Amino acid sequence: MSQYTKTMSEGSEFRHIILFTLPLLFGNLFQQFYNIVDSIIVGRYLGKNALAAVGATGSITYLFYTLCIGLSIGTGILIAQHFGAGNESNVKKLIVNSAYVIAAFGVVMTVISVIFAPDLLRLLETQEEILDDAVGYMRIACSGTLAAAAYNWINAVMRSLGNSAIPLVFLVVASVVNIGLDLLFVVVFGMGVGGAALATVIAQGVSAAGSIIFAFAKFPQFRFEREHLRLDPKAAWNCIVKGVPIAFQNAFISVSMIYLQRTANTFGVTVMATYTATMRVEQLIHQPFLSLSTALSTFTGQNLGAGRLDRCIRGYRMSMIAMAGFAVLMLGVFMLFSGNIVGFFVEEPEVIAIGDTALKLTSCFYLFLGTIYVTRGLLNGAGDVNYAMMNGIVEVIGRIGFATALSAIPEVGCWAVWATSGLTWFITGLMSFIRYKHGRWKEHGIAVSK
Repeated sequence: MSQYTKTMSEGSEFRHIILFTLPLLFGNLFQQFYNIVDSIIVGRYLGKNALAAVGATGSITYLFYTLCIGLSIGTGILIAQHFGAGNESNVKKLIVNSAYVIAAFGVVMTVISVIFAPDLLRLLETQEEILDDAVGYMRIACSGTLAAAAYNWINAVMRSLGNSAIPLVFLVVASVVNIGLDLLFVVVFGMGVGGAALATVIAQGVSAAGSIIFAFAKFPQFRFEREHLRLDPKAAWNCIVKGVPIAFQNAFISVSMIYLQRTANTFGVTVMATYTATMRVEQLIHQPFLSLSTALSTFTGQNLGAGRLDRCIRGYRMSMIAMAGFAVLMLGVFMLFSGNIVGFFVEEPEVIAIGDTALKLTSCFYLFLGTIYVTRGLLNGAGDVNYAMMNGIVEVIGRIGFATALSAIPEVGCWAVWATSGLTWFITGLMSFIRYKHGRWKEHGIAVSK
């Protein structure tokens, strides 16, 4: 066993999950940190119109990223289960063939997103006054889809092998690079929103390249024989089968977020800027939930591969307790300080006032948001990926349905945007927990041979 890999099928379940979660959390926070830096620099140096332009691209850009991310997660499920079962040869085949699949999807997504950026943004009813900036930002950001795909792929592979610490190192470096380039391109060179997008793309490339080079140097699973380097249709297809439902789940969620962005756009630039600022804040709140979900997914995959269902159940219960504690803590924080937090992003009093109320509203639903993440982590790790797609469909129906109904009520007005998020978390969280209690996920662990 290499010092850079770790099996989770023995020892304290809680200790494994928490120690795996912490580096993921710091890494995710750093990733969001340089996204936030983009927003702060754009908002303060270029104004609310530029911030709205950046925000208008967020959901659609993520849609293209997320197809590659879903494939990476599916690959991680397979690798974790085979690694837990001790099948080293299959692990190497899956690493290589997943790289082929991710690269192909990354190239296709890049071409589509760059060519059709203006049409997609007009479909979202992006205001004409910010359309040019939004198109420029989106085209540059989406040109880095392959770098983002490569980084998420290598991250998923390392996590499946029990290592969540190494990617953190490269994210810290990338964050420093991103901040420096943001200031250089936007403030010094005056490159506008395009400069902020270019800084992020370069930072993603640095993270991906550094992580891949390190993996080849230190991980024994990256020491391939010729047989591992051949395209194996079965291995590639398995990666697609496990990854596509998760990719569709993420795509459905992204589509629903695009619709919600479109709803925000109809209320004008002030609400668009507020929505962008609150989304940046809530992306931080998502990170502990996401990190815990990812840790539980790897933990579940390895333990099901090793035939330890009992450890999966105990790990889920402990994760739910940790999640609930954080949700309650954040509810208190936003009830007291939400206005001050929004003020970090913009100076306009009207934006701060709307954002203050909006964050107080959505924080009441964080317990359901956390339930989605933790339960999804267990189900994904178990290989219950078809439910992942169903889960995404529920979010689409929830966001589109609530946004359409609530925005049509004059008394609700722009608050429909944030109420929609909370209510969607509520119904999706309940359905996820019901799926866990049903127990079908226990049947989805793959049969692996040593």
